[in-house]
Amino acid sequence: MMKNEIIVNDRMQQNYRYVLLAAPGEAFAVDFCPELTPQEMLSLGVFGGKYMTDCQAEFPAEWFASAKLSLQRPDPALNYFTVLASQPLSIWQQKGWIYEEDPRGWFQWYCRYYMGRRCPDDQRQIRRWKAMKRHLAQLQKACAPGDLDCRRKQRQALLQWAYDTRNV
Repeated sequence: MMKNEIIVNDRMQQNYRYVLLAAPGEAFAVDFCPELTPQEMLSLGVFGGKYMTDCQAEFPAEWFASAKLSLQRPDPALNYFTVLASQPLSIWQQKGWIYEEDPRGWFQWYCRYYMGRRCPDDQRQIRRWKAMKRHLAQLQKACAPGDLDCRRKQRQALLQWAYDTRNV
């Protein structure tokens, strides 16, 4: 694949540059197998719709064709499970979970990784993604198969980490 440089100018980053080293959706680490693409996540409804509202130019337009977005503030009605399951960015910053090149957090990292960027933070983010799997086990233990009303907040949190619990 030919290397493409991406230049980001949005509310949180100015003149940030990165290079795509893989084709979109390809060459993932062997231990990173998300069940949903960023486009699927956006169309299902994540983060109350208040996540990617000012940085759409960085990603393919088709990601946003059916995305559920809120320009003002997070709206739980836009989430697939109609509940908010996120902590404020300030908490993520306070806990040191934010990599400086991805000031919006894990989902921004995942979108860029999906597009083909590789960076020094990849293994840490993949470990964080894998750690969410414990919530999937809790869900399977507590909920009857197909009961989407069971543990909706936990289901929404898993969705926001690219786990698809609609068939669990």
